[in-house]
Amino acid sequence: MANLSRITGALRKAAALGGATRQKPLNLALQGGGAHGAFTWGVLDRLLEDGRFRFDGVSGTSAGAVNAVGFAAGLSEGGPEGARAKLETLWRAVSEKGQLSPLKSSLSALSQEGGGRNWSTSHVMFDLMTRVLSPYQLNPLDVNPLRDVLEEAIDFKRLRRTSPVSLHIAATDVANGAARIFTEKEISVDVVLASACLPQIHQAVKIGRRHYWDGGYSANPALLPLVRDCRAEDTLLVQIDPSTEKDLPTRSSEIFDRLNRVTFNAPLQREIEMIHMCREMAGEGFTFGSRRRGRFQRHRFHRIEAARYTRDLAPGSKMSPDWELLCYLRDSGRTAARNWVKKCFPEVGARSTVDLAEAFA
Repeated sequence: MANLSRITGALRKAAALGGATRQKPLNLALQGGGAHGAFTWGVLDRLLEDGRFRFDGVSGTSAGAVNAVGFAAGLSEGGPEGARAKLETLWRAVSEKGQLSPLKSSLSALSQEGGGRNWSTSHVMFDLMTRVLSPYQLNPLDVNPLRDVLEEAIDFKRLRRTSPVSLHIAATDVANGAARIFTEKEISVDVVLASACLPQIHQAVKIGRRHYWDGGYSANPALLPLVRDCRAEDTLLVQIDPSTEKDLPTRSSEIFDRLNRVTFNAPLQREIEMIHMCREMAGEGFTFGSRRRGRFQRHRFHRIEAARYTRDLAPGSKMSPDWELLCYLRDSGRTAARNWVKKCFPEVGARSTVDLAEAFA
């Protein structure tokens, strides 16, 4: 009996330890935002370091797409530590390429407290040039430093074959404005460049017979594939642009910046409204496939926002990958993720920690 008691106790202890270390499945939805995407880098770095999550689907747009492929490629090559190293490699390379940019600015120049409330002269001149001349005139050879960064850091052939997560990368079809969601089996350097293709700066990216612009115009990021197709029933949205802002923009730079935020948040808001409508219809007895209805009803959402860390950054900072700025954003993302995990980890797998429909109302 004593031996049986000891064996039973050991089994219970092992079960408790196993339960304590069991990873929770989680999808990631990564919004675009230029250099501000380094905030998402920090979030991912902290989640990987935590070790208590198992990642299923990753949806990304623009800078979110860059983070998504770096995250997936790193996981494939070296697990969580490989993903952390890959993301740092990517953002260091982005910063190094940015040293040659005429838009390069220091963090102090990009801080409103440091006198950077308005765009710098270089940003103003560049903006005026892009309003008069198209990228087909300004950049006829379509030179894009991001292509070199991606080709050097990511083995896309291997990623298509061995991605440990399902990828959903959004780009906007130039012909009809519709979102095109590319999966891990289709991923390539051109797909990521298409997702990050601002039409004022770069020529449309041709994939097959279609041309594509930045995915932020149509899905920023795409949520529906995560709800509809992924096994994990919890999705964490890493949101770069605030959903609401109370102050009225009056300076030209502020107005332009607000218009961009409204434009790039609109697709996300539409998807949130669609998900909310599907849930309401299911609750009222409307059917659209019992399996799909169940997915929409059960799915839980969570959110980490960058707004409190970026509100003092001047307009134009998204175009300036200064290393000091990127490190500030990375560290901010790590702080935000640490706070979210501390507060919300028990709720993952149990209930939503944010009402997205209310947040975007």
